[in-house]
This record gives sequence, structure tokens and C-alpha cells, in this order.
Amino acid sequence: MFPAFSIIFFTVMSGFGFGLAALVASGLIEMTSLFDYILVLGTILAFSGAGLISSTFHLGHPERAWRALTQWRSSWLSREGVLAIITLDAVCGWFAYDYFVGPPALWANVIVVLLALATIYCTAMIYASLRTVAKWYNPLTPLCYLAFGIATGLLGLAALNEMIGGSSDHLVAYASLALLGAWIAKLIWWRMGKESGSTRETATGLGALGTVRPLMPPHTSENYLQKEMGFQIGRKHADTIRIIALIIGAAAPLAILSYLPVTAITMTLAFGLAMAGLFFERWLFFAEAKHVVMLYYR
Repeated sequence: MFPAFSIIFFTVMSGFGFGLAALVASGLIEMTSLFDYILVLGTILAFSGAGLISSTFHLGHPERAWRALTQWRSSWLSREGVLAIITLDAVCGWFAYDYFVGPPALWANVIVVLLALATIYCTAMIYASLRTVAKWYNPLTPLCYLAFGIATGLLGLAALNEMIGGSSDHLVAYASLALLGAWIAKLIWWRMGKESGSTRETATGLGALGTVRPLMPPHTSENYLQKEMGFQIGRKHADTIRIIALIIGAAAPLAILSYLPVTAITMTLAFGLAMAGLFFERWLFFAEAKHVVMLYYR
């Protein structure tokens, strides 16, 4: 599949934004001043909003993006959009109540957490529900999205907590475990990644007669399907990007969390590296995917 930057940006940024929202509602950070509330809420809205807006750039007609919200009964894309709007409204309400009234009730916290996690899950299911892309059609796909959302959320939360003068030792421990767990899940996902069992022979039912070959190409020039779903990346390059993602997104942040003092600068650096590594991981997520429609063209 063609790794469009707008979709990569969308999945990485919104995953962090909603992961951060879930963690804040879990009570892992203590905000006291108006500046604290503005900083944390602004970060959630900035990352989540930027991700959602960028996703519309991949549409042929971005001005019609609102129509996707009407198909929530059958479309994971629509469900993600609807839940994102509901979640951001709930998060804003939660922050307002916490600042003006006091700590929200437990049930309110649980609702915000579940909404945020459900939004990340719906984002993952946009891809994990596609039987036609064997590599994505994997139960670990939504698990990886959720794990990375929580891991980056914890790193971002530790950086924010240091900025507002809180103690982040517990968050560093949680972030280290979450980041390690997320990348282990991703390594298993890479290991489990499979190709479609479909071939020209199985598609036509002519396998008993031998190798099936087209007599002539289906088109005289490249079309949309070939551009969007025919992206190819060599195994050598894929392995290199995997190593880069692991070094930048896993090894470097874990080294910082383990050996450097906990400050706003070190936590921000660890968060930035983890996000950068995630961009490499997500680029590979799309670049390696093969849609069965390409059997028609190759």
C-alpha cells in the first residue's frame, strides 16, 4: 500500500493524543494551576486534532469528510470519527469539571478512559478489519495501536508532569514497561505477518492446468489502484527501516529512561525519539501491506 504521510501522521498523532487523554483521566497526573490545565488539555487537543485534520488530506474531496460520520453502522472509519468527536467533547468537559468543581466521579473517569481507548481501537480496526490485506488482518494490529498509544502517552505525560513541577518517577517506570511491551508486541506482529493465500490460480480455479498468466496487461497506463495499492518495498530496505525504528523508537528512549536523570528535557527527548521511531514503524506498516487486487496486475 502507498504510505501516504497524511495517514501516517494521523495514526501516530491521534494515537498519542487519545492515549494521553486516557491516562490523564486515570489520575496519573496532578494539575493545580490554570497553566497546568491549559498545558495538558492543549497538548491533547493539539495532537488529536492535528491527527484528525491530517486524515482528511488523503481524501479526494476533504470538504466532504463530514459525510463519513454518517456510516457509523458499518464503517470503522466512520466510528472512529464519531468517537473522536465525542471523546474530545468528553475530555474538555472532564477538564472543566476538574478545574471548576473538583475531581470527577469514578464513573466519569472510566467513561473518558474507555472512550479514548475505543477511539484508538477504531483507528486500528480501519485496517485490521480488511481481509483483503492479509498483513493487517491480524488480532495483534489493534493491540499494537493501543500499546503504542499508551506507551507514548506515558512518555508525554512524564514530560508534561516535569514541566508543571510534579514527580515523574512512577511514570518513568510505567513508560519503560509500556514501551518495552509495545515493541515486543510489534516484533511478534512482524513475525506473524503473513501473505494472502490467494494466487491467480486460486482466483481463477485453473491451478490444475498449470501456471496462470495474463495474455495482455489489464491497462495501457497506470491507474489509481496500481498507485495506491501497488507500492513495493524491497526486503532489504524493510529490514533496515525495522532496525532504525527499533533503535530510535525503543532502544534510545529506554536508555534515556534508565540512565539519565528525570527532567523535563530528558523526558521530552525520550518522548520525541519514541514518536520518531513510531513514524518509521507506521510507514513500514503501510508500505509492506499488499492488497489482493494486485494479483490482477502482476
